[in-house]
Amino acid sequence: MRTRRTVTAAVAGLTAALLLGACSAVGPTDDRGNGTTGPRPTAYASPSRATSTSPTVAPSSTSSGPLGPTPTPSKAAPDPASIDALIATRYVAGDLRLGREQGSTSAYRQYFVTYESNGLTISGRINIPRGTGPFPAVVLAHGYVDPAVYTNGETMLRERDHLARHGHVTLHIDYRNHAQSDKDPRNDANLRAGYTVDAINAGLALQKASYVDPRRLAIVGRSMGGGVVYNALVVRPGLFRAAVAYAPVSSDTVDNFDKWVRRDASRSGAARAVIGRLGTPEADPAAWAATSPRTYFGRVTEPLLIHHGTADEECPLAWSRESVAALRAMGKSVELDVYPGGRHTLTSPQWDTSIRRTEAFLSKHLT
Repeated sequence: MRTRRTVTAAVAGLTAALLLGACSAVGPTDDRGNGTTGPRPTAYASPSRATSTSPTVAPSSTSSGPLGPTPTPSKAAPDPASIDALIATRYVAGDLRLGREQGSTSAYRQYFVTYESNGLTISGRINIPRGTGPFPAVVLAHGYVDPAVYTNGETMLRERDHLARHGHVTLHIDYRNHAQSDKDPRNDANLRAGYTVDAINAGLALQKASYVDPRRLAIVGRSMGGGVVYNALVVRPGLFRAAVAYAPVSSDTVDNFDKWVRRDASRSGAARAVIGRLGTPEADPAAWAATSPRTYFGRVTEPLLIHHGTADEECPLAWSRESVAALRAMGKSVELDVYPGGRHTLTSPQWDTSIRRTEAFLSKHLT
């Protein structure tokens, strides 16, 4: 019989994946540049990284420590995994620090890069167009790849190459616990809310770079990164001028829970433990809604473009249709481009069409 501590740690890892959208329990969901996948992960996340369930404290709005904002006890404090907690967070971004140059082309120079995100060092790759800046810039939020096999800047190669060739600084972030980024043992227990913190701080770091026009920022995410895009838009409206999501996860965490945990007999113990913490979605809808960006779509101020294939084997097209309907019900500007027969990772010629549409969308809104 497992101990309570073991169950808690396992649940934290599983819950983190399902609520922020790891789209698969059996394989990476992000594109590594050539339409293939790499080593297949064995679980949503490493349960050993989770040290406890989410505490009932909120981030401080006045101080930060090496793992983010310092918690301040409060009877009415939101759960650290909630959107309200992300909204209350005080974001502290450091300057971009360029490292080794590698992979440069005649159109841009590419560097290993790091920046500070609420006390953590986050690694990534940056492409800077050759020529005279300042340039518009794009934060690239990648999809799920097992952190144990993920390497610096290994995903979204096509997007960052194309957009850099067309005059955008592209900053591909590795997220905490990935590649050379610092470790955050609380991240899984906090339902990977730290990924959103890292994306927002990436935008703030770009604003301070001399080669970036601070008024022209966008964010582009794939799969799980599409969930990061949704979060960033509701948490920090006004930071990015436009956003694009490729095959995004659901904006409702219940969808993710039902798909990958609740109806899987092999995970019935984990499902019971998760429900023990949050309650069932039917009995405690408010607890689940508080972790869903869809609940906060009224805060969105930027236009959003979504690309989704009809044959997506991981994140159903219906999820994007529902997100679009929810955004439009709030009067928000959102476009959905549907690709007949398109899989989770679009291949040519559909990907070529999608990136041209992305480029045109960004050019329209970043002028």
